[in-house]
Amino acid sequence: MILTGVLRHYATVLLATTPKKLELPAQREQRSLLRGINLRCNASAISPSAFAARKNHVISAYKEGSFLKDPQNRGKPAPNPMTDPAAMEGMMGMMKGNMAMMVPQTLIMTWINAFFAGFVIMKLPFPLTLRFKSMLQSGVATRDLDVRWVSSLSWYFLNLFGLQSVFIFILGNENAANQMAQQMSQMNPGAGVNMFQPGQDPDKVFQSEAENLEVLEHEYILKGVEERLLCSI
Repeated sequence: MILTGVLRHYATVLLATTPKKLELPAQREQRSLLRGINLRCNASAISPSAFAARKNHVISAYKEGSFLKDPQNRGKPAPNPMTDPAAMEGMMGMMKGNMAMMVPQTLIMTWINAFFAGFVIMKLPFPLTLRFKSMLQSGVATRDLDVRWVSSLSWYFLNLFGLQSVFIFILGNENAANQMAQQMSQMNPGAGVNMFQPGQDPDKVFQSEAENLEVLEHEYILKGVEERLLCSI
């Protein structure tokens, strides 16, 4: 299992495509949206005058489309993500990652079912309740068997999810053998790379963020801090 995880990690690294660098207009578009989000999330840390100045500047720029990568395409429908080379490259990278994760698991499960189906391989040294029987004795249809016995298929799944700390120790935190990290990256493959999802209109995202800033009620965290400090003494 450890050798399979290490091989899967290096296979994923070899199959992974190097992300392309964003052009300056695209990077400016994303950083400008991130600036508005940070202003909204950390508004309480700046004074009302500073917040009002930043808010007015950001809202006016968002509404005018000053930060858009392609201002001439403003108001036009979003392009089809299937025709976007960057989106297609991202989907191909996700498919390669799925192949590197699913193919070894399928082969190992097939091998275990073919040669070790119905076998028990170990007995746990501590007592368990009957609720663990279905989890620890997969593939063994014996009602009277002690729940502490573990079948070969259940032992495989226990190792599959229990060796994550070993993979982190050997390969580091950002390893491709981590099952939870693989699932999170599949749920949100564009996280940390592109703030705009394929087929999403950046102008609508800017307008939505401008509305969020307009309705935000600013409350300065240091307002009346002198009085509060003196009252606490």
